[in-house]
Amino acid sequence: MNQPIRALEDQDEPALLRDQFRQLLRYRALLASGVVVGLLGGGWLALSGEESYTSTGEVVVRSAASDPFAAGASADKGINIGSERQTAVSDSVGTVAVATLARQGDRVEVGPLLSGLQVTNPPNTLVLRFSYTGRTPVLAKERAQALADAYLEIRKQRTENSIANMVEGYRAQLSPLTAQRDQLTEQATGSDDVAGARANLVVAISELSRKISELRALDTTPGYLTKKPAEPTGPTGAGLPLLLGLGGGIGLALGLLLSWVRLVFDPAVRSTRELVRSLGAPLLGTLPRERASAGTLLAIGRSGSRLAEEYRAVAFRLAYDPSFAQRRRLLVTAPRGDGTGAAAAAANLAAAFAEMGRDVILVEADLRTPALARDLGPAVQAAPPRWVNRGELAWPSESRKNVDVPGSGAFTLIAGRRTDNVARALTSAPVGVILAAGDRPGAVVIVLAPPVLSYADAVALFDRVEDVVVVCDPREVHRSDLERIREIIQAAGGSVLGALLHPGRSRHERRALKKAAKRRTGGGRPRRGSADGGLEYADDPAETLGLRPFDSAAGHR
Repeated sequence: MNQPIRALEDQDEPALLRDQFRQLLRYRALLASGVVVGLLGGGWLALSGEESYTSTGEVVVRSAASDPFAAGASADKGINIGSERQTAVSDSVGTVAVATLARQGDRVEVGPLLSGLQVTNPPNTLVLRFSYTGRTPVLAKERAQALADAYLEIRKQRTENSIANMVEGYRAQLSPLTAQRDQLTEQATGSDDVAGARANLVVAISELSRKISELRALDTTPGYLTKKPAEPTGPTGAGLPLLLGLGGGIGLALGLLLSWVRLVFDPAVRSTRELVRSLGAPLLGTLPRERASAGTLLAIGRSGSRLAEEYRAVAFRLAYDPSFAQRRRLLVTAPRGDGTGAAAAAANLAAAFAEMGRDVILVEADLRTPALARDLGPAVQAAPPRWVNRGELAWPSESRKNVDVPGSGAFTLIAGRRTDNVARALTSAPVGVILAAGDRPGAVVIVLAPPVLSYADAVALFDRVEDVVVVCDPREVHRSDLERIREIIQAAGGSVLGALLHPGRSRHERRALKKAAKRRTGGGRPRRGSADGGLEYADDPAETLGLRPFDSAAGHR
């Protein structure tokens, strides 16, 4: 049975990813919680935030030019658009805009005014886009208009100031030259040197005058407001649907992250792959959830039962397994818990083998809390009262019962009985004789043992019942438990044939089982000394009528 293990090891990467995704989907509560938190956060942001409106205007920046229509004239001559963008958001522009808005009745400080302004520059253009966000459409429009006008005014003032400074500089150079020219004119001599010096002064004075004239003739228009800010028709930013969508997406991502963290630190078996790897044995089958009939554990014999068909499939698989076919002895146990799932599996496998025509003996090796005969209900045929021979014969003597499976046959049940020394009873010679019945042709011996990790009773049987089937709920068993079970079974000389998974119990079922266990251990009348020195409780009407407790050492009274 190593082929399924190799098949799981050879899974490709997409199969592993699908398996991991299915494992994440196991934590639906975390995923749903993340989505709910995201939706609540998005809704809170949408409903608690104030509505804002954005108005946008565009300004084309140009440089001063003497003749903008001349050939070769360029509007971007000497313009650094990055510097202009910094100027547009400067305090000087804000100060001019504050004065303008104050005249309109909108009193605001420079800092709060500039906090709502955003200036951007589309690539490869000389356009500055002024976007202002305000509480109302009118406020956004007026402030965007005021800031754009303030920028153009500041830029025009700076250009005019630069021209005025240059003109003053040229005039400062022109005054001494004019004085020297006038002085040379007064000398009025026929000397060639004086005439040459006067001519040079005239040329210099003419050049400076020409430059002053050109500066005064410059077009100082800083730019044009090509797109005036308009009143926005609707609020800006993400609306309620968009915020809910974003919140849901972020919440789902948060839920997946929490699920992944939970998956990493979850000690339980997360997939069939991990179960097979931890136990070192293949998966024999997965039992479907099905409402059991009242009073019996047997699913074999019910018409149209999916659970019965799964048990039959497992029994056929075991029947053709070389290891089991050689020894025909099977031990059924559970890792921990009350062993109800293992008891149901053992009884139904016994019924399935009986249906194949095998001579089946089912041995209940649970000598601490035996309940298989009672749980099988009406299927167990009437037998002499146990109190007749109590105190004279030890288990398993006089414990044989016949279990009739309607329409499938019958098998022999050796019911468990409370015993003072469980280890001695399980290793006794009569038990060895019963287990040796598996060597007869056509015979099958199935042993129901207590949970391996709860008691050491099953370990005493591993050397004589080598083949073991572990029945567990994958959501309740840990990977470390399966690894420990494998080590215990291998150390005792046994081998694990496979695992059988049963569906987990609901909260109501677990509560009912706890009440039933409490009734078994705390209700009824005292019967006889138990293995731990206390009193056992009668489950037979003949014993319940007695007034005196039985003493295992002194026999019955």
